Amino acid sequence: MYRVLVCDDDKAIVDAAAIYLQSEGYEVVRAYNGKEAVALAKSETLHCIIMDIMMPEMDGIRATVEIRKESNVPIIFLSAKSEDTDKIAGLGFGADDYVTKPFSPLELIARVKSQIRRYVSFGNLVEKQGVLTTGGLSLDTEAHRVTVDGEEVRLTATEYKIVEYLMINMGKTLSSTQIYENVWNENAFASDKTVTVHIRRIREKIEIDSRNPKYLKVVWGIGYKIEKI
Repeated sequence: MYRVLVCDDDKAIVDAAAIYLQSEGYEVVRAYNGKEAVALAKSETLHCIIMDIMMPEMDGIRATVEIRKESNVPIIFLSAKSEDTDKIAGLGFGADDYVTKPFSPLELIARVKSQIRRYVSFGNLVEKQGVLTTGGLSLDTEAHRVTVDGEEVRLTATEYKIVEYLMINMGKTLSSTQIYENVWNENAFASDKTVTVHIRRIREKIEIDSRNPKYLKVVWGIGYKIEKI
């Protein structure tokens, strides 16, 4: 049984999300502020976290930063703010996805399922063979491990899937829509900005100078590619 942590300072929202998740067979762990969420992420086995942004004691962004120091568990931000800038800012701090309040139960469940499916595939070391390499960038498809010049790079499950997809198609330019649909396994209704934020985070991890990237290139107006070196 997969375990989902729901963290929101509004108990009614936590209870409502729990009802929807439990009806799909998930076990729900509850938290009501960021400090509780961080503590539970350290002590419990979790497969997904639904995290409100605005909370007392420790907000969702600070909690996410703390969780990301030790865990790649998928984090879905839950926010009443509907502006794109707020959503994209949340992704920049380590979240994998976001849902805007008031949320649709079907949308919430669909996003949780998508994140858990990707996380479990990443974590269970699905049997594959081969190491993809370009220059000093290497991706071990069996161990799900990325290294740059021999140093391991810590990626979230989503970031790993993006790098894997680009390296499997090394040298090809792939659009945001192609990346989104292949990594998120859903229609690309908000692909451009979501993919852009994840690409920026990946660059910060694999490039010496993210403003002058060696591996992960932008082909303006078309998409992204990992260069053959």
